[in-house]
Amino acid sequence: MVKEEIQQVKQRFGIIGNSPELLRAVDVALQVAPTDLSVLITGESGTGKEFFPQIIHQNSRRKHGKYIAVNCGAIPEGTIDSELFGHEKGSFTGALSDRKGYFEEADGGTIFLDEVGELPLTTQARLLRVLETGEFIKVGSSKVLKTNVRIVAATNLNMIKAISDGRFREDLFYRLNTVPIQVPALRERIDDILLLFRKFSNDFAEKYRMPPIQLSEEAKKVLLEYRWPGNIRQLKNITEQISIIETSREVTAEIIRLYLPQYDIERLPALADNNTGFAHEREMLYQVIFEMRKELTELKSVVHNLMSGSLTDIPAHPVYTSPHEVQVPQVTVTAPVKKTFHLDERETEEVHPEHEYVEENFSLEDAEREMIKKALEKNGGKRKKTAEELKISERTLYRKIKEYNLE
Repeated sequence: MVKEEIQQVKQRFGIIGNSPELLRAVDVALQVAPTDLSVLITGESGTGKEFFPQIIHQNSRRKHGKYIAVNCGAIPEGTIDSELFGHEKGSFTGALSDRKGYFEEADGGTIFLDEVGELPLTTQARLLRVLETGEFIKVGSSKVLKTNVRIVAATNLNMIKAISDGRFREDLFYRLNTVPIQVPALRERIDDILLLFRKFSNDFAEKYRMPPIQLSEEAKKVLLEYRWPGNIRQLKNITEQISIIETSREVTAEIIRLYLPQYDIERLPALADNNTGFAHEREMLYQVIFEMRKELTELKSVVHNLMSGSLTDIPAHPVYTSPHEVQVPQVTVTAPVKKTFHLDERETEEVHPEHEYVEENFSLEDAEREMIKKALEKNGGKRKKTAEELKISERTLYRKIKEYNLE
């Protein structure tokens, strides 16, 4: 049963969902809020980590003090120290006057350091001093200043790996990680996906003054099957796109797939299980092309040897039944079938055994273009069937058709 306090916090901050992992994160934030302990919030990008420092601040004794959120990854390395700790007039080019930094401005309140893993090592040393003693020095100054701030940090990095790679100080990590809060990814909150979609759909319907979009049963399955690499942010963006672009308020599975990047690749269990690492449709196409080149080379070699009378070097897998009939597997993206090649007398007479067989060279782009062209011709120009045969999304196929001028 959800605690009443957690439910009130969810309503206040607009947090949607009832997964145990999410409720646990909210509960920890509420428990640590009355203290002054440092908190490190971890989780993938787009999971909503920015809500938790606000929950902590608003439920702490510092709630009447300032709350300052700083995106550490968005500030250039050359100015990050000045932004955080301030600077003296004339300390560097452009420093026309004294300036307070965020730590001085947030004295008595809370400072949220988002993307803290992006801080330069020199800045990390300064931050460690603030955490240990509450002291800092402005850029260009020698005067030690004091501040009383509560630090809440967040990152989407694997901090243990960042430490082992020498990109983050281990002592700073343990200072920040006094109380850890892990925000779950959307794929770990499957039961919350449809709740979030309905919330976003209603929000955008009100914003753009139109009826909310509704999902068919098949469309719901598609949403639940997708891995959501962009998490809640991605789901919100896609909901907004569909709300604006689609004229029909009934959203089908086919429509949903058009808005999900790499949908087909994400759902192919064979690729995931074999760890082949196809990150993009282009890599998948290239792998198919390489396999086709290999088979094509073997086929040419077989035909050449056959027509020249030399059958000793024929690869094991082709099967021949007579000097004028060869059966080889046809290489396609779909299930393999067999083709039979017949050589008439005229073709046999034109063969010159003394001609050396040379493998034809062609670029990957040419091969990719030819494969897509032939697949379109085979399917009568029907793009949906072509995309299914090539095992790529329709959006990718549209892009390739435009890129290779195959309209």
